[in-house]
Amino acid sequence: MLELHKNILLVEDDPSLGFIIKDNLQEAGYVVTWCKDGEHGFETFYQGKFDLCVLDVMLPKKDGFTLAGDIRQLNVHTPIIFLTAKSLEMDKIIGFKKGGDDYLTKPFAMEELIVRIEAVIKRSYNGFKVGETNGKDIFNFGACEFNFQSLELKTPINVFRLTVKESELLRMLCMHQNEVLPRSLALKLIWGKDDYFLGRSMDVFITRLRKYLKDDPSVMIMNETGVGFSLRTPSE
Repeated sequence: MLELHKNILLVEDDPSLGFIIKDNLQEAGYVVTWCKDGEHGFETFYQGKFDLCVLDVMLPKKDGFTLAGDIRQLNVHTPIIFLTAKSLEMDKIIGFKKGGDDYLTKPFAMEELIVRIEAVIKRSYNGFKVGETNGKDIFNFGACEFNFQSLELKTPINVFRLTVKESELLRMLCMHQNEVLPRSLALKLIWGKDDYFLGRSMDVFITRLRKYLKDDPSVMIMNETGVGFSLRTPSE
């Protein structure tokens, strides 16, 4: 067993299988965080540090392929193993295109899953510490550069030092660049829950970010009515 790589995110909605997988992985020496739907899986990954993800493909709220794509927006290194009842070749291709490192078709032996986990982690440990960070740090959009680690936003005219909450929100907007960032997702991940009063607080932070970004007229934070916000930037 590799001592340096122990934290696994398991996302599996089948309670019996999830319990068996978690129990066997813990017996093998891993620390396992078990989520039962894709949305909770993403929230958990965002807030934690994991050495590997084991994702069921057929999940409620957010399927495993979509979840893997969201995880890859945050982190391109953390290995992903897909679990599925499907054996279609196209599903395997989709899984690898979404950033998966391995694919296991149900039913499977727990020994095989453990061996595959160990093999994938060994391959992934190549010049960086797996699980060291779950976030991209530097984003370039329009004529702006945002460094999440230093909380620094450079526009064509100014350099702004952002607050932690401003940085968290801008980072999420950057990760969903030219797409819609759901309001409820931002509230859950940054403020901890989705309610009306916290929503009003987030609106204040959006107003502040718009003020900073006005130095670059090609960049706009748009309201997506009833859904959330989107950071609109020049197309490549």
